[in-house]
Amino acid sequence: MKKLINLILRFYENDVIRYIFFGGCTTLVNLVCFYVLRKCNLGLNIANIISIIAAIIFAYVVNSKFVFLDKCETLRDHVQPFCKFVSARLLTMVIEVGGVWLLVAQMGFSDMIGKFVTQFIVLALNYIFSKFFVFTTGK
Repeated sequence: MKKLINLILRFYENDVIRYIFFGGCTTLVNLVCFYVLRKCNLGLNIANIISIIAAIIFAYVVNSKFVFLDKCETLRDHVQPFCKFVSARLLTMVIEVGGVWLLVAQMGFSDMIGKFVTQFIVLALNYIFSKFFVFTTGK
């Protein structure tokens, strides 16, 4: 048991591993929200945008606190990184919305498959933006 705990702690020291874990959680928030909204008969693009916004808010909190260990202590400290984060995520949101539309409406993929496929591209781009543009005051 002690070896397992040490292994987990060693993995936790790596920001890429933390990002993959919390990125997976963010993707889950995005996909579950999208699925629920589509089941409530919300339109494809509206459900997609709402689910992305929910995921962006969740992602900022976990990336700031757990992934990049940002040293923001007050709400005021979070203003600039949050604005950068939202700007970067808006760019990847355009890619995601366009990708889902292309895969679903133009290529005939199912809603969930189209959404899932775009997550890989978005996950990689979001890591790059977060690491090198947004969270620059971490450890």
